[in-house]
Amino acid sequence: MTEAQRRDVPIFDADQHMYETPEALTRYLPERYRYAVQYAQMGRQTRLVINNKVSDFIPNPTFERVAAPGAHEKFFAGENSEGLTLREMQGPAIEAPAATKNPADRIAELDRQGVVEALNYPTLASLVEHSSADDPELTLAIIHALNQWMAEHWSYVYDDRLFSTPIINLSEVGGAQAELEYLLSAGAKVALIKPGPVRGVHGWRSPALPEFDPFWRDVEAAGLPIVLHASYPPLDSYVSKWEPPHTQNFMAMSAFRWMVLGHREIADMITSLICHGTLTRFPRLRIASVENGSSWIGQLFLDFDDLYKKMPQNFPEHPHDVFRRNIWVSPFWEGSVSDVVNTVGWDKVLFGSDYPHPEGLAEPRGFWKYAEGMDERRTYDFMGDNARRFMGLPLANPDPTAAAPPVLAVPS
Repeated sequence: MTEAQRRDVPIFDADQHMYETPEALTRYLPERYRYAVQYAQMGRQTRLVINNKVSDFIPNPTFERVAAPGAHEKFFAGENSEGLTLREMQGPAIEAPAATKNPADRIAELDRQGVVEALNYPTLASLVEHSSADDPELTLAIIHALNQWMAEHWSYVYDDRLFSTPIINLSEVGGAQAELEYLLSAGAKVALIKPGPVRGVHGWRSPALPEFDPFWRDVEAAGLPIVLHASYPPLDSYVSKWEPPHTQNFMAMSAFRWMVLGHREIADMITSLICHGTLTRFPRLRIASVENGSSWIGQLFLDFDDLYKKMPQNFPEHPHDVFRRNIWVSPFWEGSVSDVVNTVGWDKVLFGSDYPHPEGLAEPRGFWKYAEGMDERRTYDFMGDNARRFMGLPLANPDPTAAAPPVLAVPS
């Protein structure tokens, strides 16, 4: 595509974020939990303490000063020839952009970026469910408080362009159903679920087991799309048996932790949704994997194909068919879009910039330099219309020939 054509593409960014205020978790928290969420000053650092557990997964949970958007681009692009740490690479912190704090400024920022619509995820929430997992009732209370704050502060749909994503915790089926009912009544158009097992009164288990069918049935009936966004890694406690837990800090994560954590949690979550049968029992569910990359997909497809040959009686449908019907994928900006298209299908690949996080792109349109070989029709699909398909919104460039599946050219 020419530069002029690229400027005309109506972008739907499926991966943008807000920075929550300190009151986001506490303003609507019931009085009996008032001491369960605290901000503690530890030397020069502020840390979030949930259920008496100190977390440094997010270095600055107040988000007063943050790393600049895209500050870690060279690291994730594999261009860190100087061997810099993430902290060294990002330079001095900046004041959080106004667009990360309220919807009006975000709309102005979308206009500047040339983005028509965006999904807007919380940032701080990524560690809540991990930190409070020992107390399912507390987890449900914190998540509901955050969702109430989000509805008030951001609204779930702003200007028909910004879709903020409340959270549903699945530790208890009844609690998840109640939260879903609240979100639908408040106008939510999409919801976020942590990819990983959940802990309830029955201990740890998969949220795709038949006991969760009442919840998934309600989701399917409502037509609500669900995002599985990267979160605090479920395997972190396992890695901490190999090396000191202080390496969990994102800015100081060790090479070993990077390698072991990988993207196992999203692969396992989707494996559960397929192997435990949720996506077969509820074939109209729309599930998106966001900020989990795509390098895991090829091996997962190979493993599913091998397993299906050994245990066809366990699968009413071929796992590949289920994946391609129900799952959308947002690859990392530094990943290969064409590989994902050739595996899961041209209509199931979403664009996401991860703005304003340092590991994302400073400018969503900066993706172009990582996207060689994209033809004009599939650029419209990837950069916007596939997200609109996921969300159930009108397409920006409807095309009656779109059923024919030409794919992106695989880079040589």
